[in-house]
Amino acid sequence: MRHRVAGKRLSRSKDHRKSLRRNLITELFRHERIKTTRAKAEAVRGAAEKLITLAKRGLAHEDPARAVHARRLAAARLYDKAVVGKLFDELAPRYEDRPGGYTRMFKLGPRKGDAAEMVILELVDREEA
Repeated sequence: MRHRVAGKRLSRSKDHRKSLRRNLITELFRHERIKTTRAKAEAVRGAAEKLITLAKRGLAHEDPARAVHARRLAAARLYDKAVVGKLFDELAPRYEDRPGGYTRMFKLGPRKGDAAEMVILELVDREEA
């Protein structure tokens, strides 16, 4: 039985799964929109929203030590320091008044090769290019 077992395995080992999640979250914040399978998007969505909430709490309004701590926590979970900067400088102020729900998924249908259900995972309220 899988009672109280959190997360999806995605048919990968622990290290591969951790690396995949980090890559997907980093690219989501970099491009603000990624195309992936539905299972991967669902596995990544919660962690990405928690990082945005962490960045919102780390906005340096009162306590600069809190902001530094939040940046270090985010840097430990992402690969690129530039993406951490974007998370705190652009994304956190954008969602400052939003209580949650920073991402959305659009279903695209099955992939041609293996019929995996594809989605676009994107950040809401993003500027169109």
